[in-house]
This record gives sequence, structure tokens and C-alpha cells, in this order.
Amino acid sequence: MKKTLSMTLLAVVLASCGSGYKAPPRNLDNACSIADERPKYMKAFKATERKWGVPVSVQMAIIYQESKYRGNARTPYRFVLGVIPMGRQSSAFGYSQALDGTWDEYRNATGRRGAKRDRIKDASDFVGWYANGSRKKNGIALDDARNQYLAYHQGNAGYARGSYKNKPWLVKVASNVDARAKMYDGQLRTCRKFKY
Repeated sequence: MKKTLSMTLLAVVLASCGSGYKAPPRNLDNACSIADERPKYMKAFKATERKWGVPVSVQMAIIYQESKYRGNARTPYRFVLGVIPMGRQSSAFGYSQALDGTWDEYRNATGRRGAKRDRIKDASDFVGWYANGSRKKNGIALDDARNQYLAYHQGNAGYARGSYKNKPWLVKVASNVDARAKMYDGQLRTCRKFKY
């Protein structure tokens, strides 16, 4: 009995250590609160801004929209007849909701073979890499959260074709991403722990 209790306690401790920051921060509408609660997030966002030139606020807004800061986020299951699960809607996973193929392309292009979608520093680096691709392929400014998000969601080829124009719901979401990026930017300028 004592051995079983010890093993159970050990399993709980190990599970809690390995989970990292998979759960989202408490107040997703306040960049300063996120910075206070998750300094490692801010360190990752700043590193990506230095490396790729994508503002912290734009990264934060895209990750908010994609996963609400859930490191283990996945798309919902598809069901046949409303009850038989037929797999997930896509292979999107993690903070950035990158698809398997796009993630592999990122790892090959950057040489970051060990990068993981459920690790914030890798997810933010991915967002920076992708935004730079959107700038090169479609001329989208790195601080243009609205159009960066449209290209992120539709892919650069889809963005170039204007596929989003027939999706008013997506245009609205992209405008929300832009508004959130502006809100985060204003908040970050007032944070004591965050220095621009």
C-alpha cells in the first residue's frame, strides 16, 4: 500500500513538472498580466522580434487567435452521423496551430529539427519565420497584423489569390487580430517589467 501511494505521488509530481505552460495565462486581454505571469513567453517573443523583426504584439495577437495560448491546442474531431469520430479537422497543433507539413517546412528551412509546436519559443519563432515569408512573397509589412493573419490562415498562395475575400468571417477575424495587436502594443508600452 505504501509503495503504491509513493508511486502515485511520484507520477503526479512528474506529470505536473512535464506539463510546463500548456494551460493559458489567466488574463489574455492584458499583455502586462501575461508578461508578469509568463516571463518566458515574453523572452521568446522578444527573441523572435530581434531575429525576424515581427513586433511582440503581432506575435501575441496571432498566437491568441490560433490557440488562446494553449500549448496543446488541437482542432476538433470530425464526426460521421454526429457520433462516429473520423479524426481531427486538420493536423494543426500547439500554440501556433501550425500544420504538420508547414511545421516540417519551417524546421527544414531553419535547421531547427528539434523544434516543437507545444513550446512557446519554437511557436513564436515559427510565427516570425512565417511572417517573413509573407513579407517576401506578398509584400506584407511585419507590423501589419491584419494581412499577416490573413496570409497565415490562408497560406501565402491563397492570400495572393485573394481567397479570403469570399470569407467575410475570416476578414472579421483578421480585423480582430489587428485590434488585439494594437491593444497589446499599447499595454506593453506601459508595463513595468516589459521594456521596448
